[in-house]
Amino acid sequence: MDRLGIHSFVWTGGQTQAMLEKAMEKSAACGYKLIEFAYLRPENFDLDALARRAAALDLAVAVTMGLPFSHDVSSEDAETVKAGERMLADAVRAVRDIGGRTLGGILYSAHGKYARMPTRKGRDNSVAAIARTADAAKAAGVGLVLEIVNRFETNLLNTTAQGLAFIKETGSDHVRLHLDTFHMNIEEADPAAAIRLAGDRIGYFHIGESNRGYLGDGVVDFDRIFDALLDIGYGRDITFESFSSTVVDEGLSLACAIWRDTWTDNVPLAEHARRFIELKMDEAGRRRATNARP
Repeated sequence: MDRLGIHSFVWTGGQTQAMLEKAMEKSAACGYKLIEFAYLRPENFDLDALARRAAALDLAVAVTMGLPFSHDVSSEDAETVKAGERMLADAVRAVRDIGGRTLGGILYSAHGKYARMPTRKGRDNSVAAIARTADAAKAAGVGLVLEIVNRFETNLLNTTAQGLAFIKETGSDHVRLHLDTFHMNIEEADPAAAIRLAGDRIGYFHIGESNRGYLGDGVVDFDRIFDALLDIGYGRDITFESFSSTVVDEGLSLACAIWRDTWTDNVPLAEHARRFIELKMDEAGRRRATNARP
């Protein structure tokens, strides 16, 4: 693991500059080395100030987002696809300007439940848009990762195998996968096997419980997850993600179906998550050492 991060939505809905800066301070105070923000609109935030605050707190920054249906690059409508590409280009620049290292999320389609199957033309549009965005991201020094999410949040990439096929079609060496234990628990027959299948193509990793709450309170088999990450030599960022209607803004609550309070006090949640992830990584290392003994 490179850095252990936490999503800003654990702390705030992120509607104001002050909210984001407070989230950074709380993340650092809890021992995290990376904070993940949702889409940062340059017209709404002082990105230079956020960059300075992140540097002062020794926090790396990642940004994840999902496209609205009005900007769906997997649409068959050319103007909608162009709007989506412009939004992705703006996001790449925002990540660069804040000194961020990664842009991820549902970049290849709208974030929401579709009422139809994906089409060949729409998929081709998405592949082309991501390939062009990858070129811009590479030039900006920003990693581009595509989050594989469940069937209720996209109709295009629900499994690791689908994601690998998609990034191969882009022809880009700058596109990697963004895997998430919450989504994998829904869609993958064997999440650990999916991690091993992806191997070095994983560029970013979300740790989240099956109920979006406290790690260990759901059904995700984290022992097998961390064994698999160790097996592939995963050395990039891992970020804890948890949502509760207590904090998450209305838009994301609707998109992710956050209908209840999975927790109400975020500091104990964040502190527990850091300890849990570090413990599971340590246990995986000790299992490997034990199994390696003659």
